[in-house]
Amino acid sequence: MLASNVRLISHWNESRGVYDDICYLRQAHLFQRFGWHGLDTSLAREDDGYLAGKLRSIDFPNWNDPTGVPCHTQTADGSKRVMTPPPGTGFVLSLFPEGFQVVPLYALANVAIAGFALYALWLARQPGALALAATFGAISIYFMINPTKASYSMAPTMVVCALAGLLTARLYADESRRHLLMVAAVGIVLGLSASFRIANVLLAAGYFMYFGLFFLVRRSGANFLQGLSFGLAFLLGILPVLTANMVNSGNPLVSAYGGQDTAPPRLDLAVLRAYLADVQFPLIVIVCAWTTLLWHFAKQSGVKRLALLVAGNLALNLAFFATHPVFTQYYIIPIAMLSLWTLLFAVILTPGQTQLDHAPGSDGPRLSEMATADAK
Repeated sequence: MLASNVRLISHWNESRGVYDDICYLRQAHLFQRFGWHGLDTSLAREDDGYLAGKLRSIDFPNWNDPTGVPCHTQTADGSKRVMTPPPGTGFVLSLFPEGFQVVPLYALANVAIAGFALYALWLARQPGALALAATFGAISIYFMINPTKASYSMAPTMVVCALAGLLTARLYADESRRHLLMVAAVGIVLGLSASFRIANVLLAAGYFMYFGLFFLVRRSGANFLQGLSFGLAFLLGILPVLTANMVNSGNPLVSAYGGQDTAPPRLDLAVLRAYLADVQFPLIVIVCAWTTLLWHFAKQSGVKRLALLVAGNLALNLAFFATHPVFTQYYIIPIAMLSLWTLLFAVILTPGQTQLDHAPGSDGPRLSEMATADAK
């Protein structure tokens, strides 16, 4: 499947007529031309005809009209027009030579996802876990073409979701790994995800809710430090987005997005029906069922808490996208994949009570204690 994906990707054309593609490629062009000063996406810097040439290549009407350029908005003070997408996708595209950027980005992202799938297979020790790893690994590689091809921002997002899922599962499935550095690693990875898609900031919403509620229920210095560590690491990870906002809009907390992207939440039956008829709906059903089963059958308290974390994060993300005024085939894919990778690695890392018995700090009795009891 990986070889088939790479072969298919190798024939892709960067001028496929999608407006957002042009903007991501322009951000990459700015980074290659100006270095980190490429964060400034003002149209005033468009003095080499790059954007106009890209728009002409897709037959964009009025390609030479600055007021009609796609995914660019005017700042609040009216001083300039800047790009709306965050800088992360453009940055990773800038790592490859101009004109041959999308193919290597998607090929490497596919290899990375296949690597996570193979790692899950290598960790699996029981037939059931092995079957889960094989099935989900195949599905995740398939998703790297459809729906990931719909937006360049989705390729790095899928890799980040797999990494965050693995780190989250290790954090809660193995009590011995629950320390501040591991919590910080999850936070910084989720923070960096917002650099690819600004909506990815929601992937951390459930984590903030979990750490906050857990501290209120069990007030201790350790729980407070975990939440603080996650928050500071997330802030560090999202720093590129805040910097880009500051450069382009003059305020780190104000993005360049406008129109429907910043509309207040509302229920739209047409949007809800679109999600129900899309492949995203059965994915969410699978996540809900798997989370419920994991919480019900888990013998370790850490795994039960992990299930609650996944459930809360999923609920917050679904509440946002269900009230978003626009439907897109990949909007719910990031939270679905983050949840599924987390659940998969949680099952693999805790295949049975026997393995948990060996884990330092586990809630159940150790094998040695059980053997002593049997001898008595």
